[in-house]
Amino acid sequence: MATFTFELVSPERVLFSGAVDAVVLPATEGDMTVLAGHSPVMTTLKTGFLVITSNPGNGRRVLVRGGFADVNQNGLTVLAERALPEEELTQAILDQEILTAEMHWDATSDPAAKHAAESAIAQLREAKEALNY
Repeated sequence: MATFTFELVSPERVLFSGAVDAVVLPATEGDMTVLAGHSPVMTTLKTGFLVITSNPGNGRRVLVRGGFADVNQNGLTVLAERALPEEELTQAILDQEILTAEMHWDATSDPAAKHAAESAIAQLREAKEALNY
């Protein structure tokens, strides 16, 4: 399988930089898979798991909360507002993320912002459920 260059950056650090086979993005328009040779596109990200595949059948999951993805001739770059690798997630971290999203929901009267916060809360609760298994 052909590979391409992928870089995942959060405000705190570079979480991944290297060659990959595929990346599944939690795009706001719906999940999308980026493979080598993908057409150029830029999209926003919603709260959800980004999945990095560097070997067939071997995926690394990273919880992202917002950001942008840029696919171009050089590969894929993701600038995430928040990003935590699955192995660093704990119940306490997810509880704090849920509380933050709930505070965003409470603080706004904008219907679009409320919808985005509701979606983030649902995704974070799903992540918390998945962590229990």
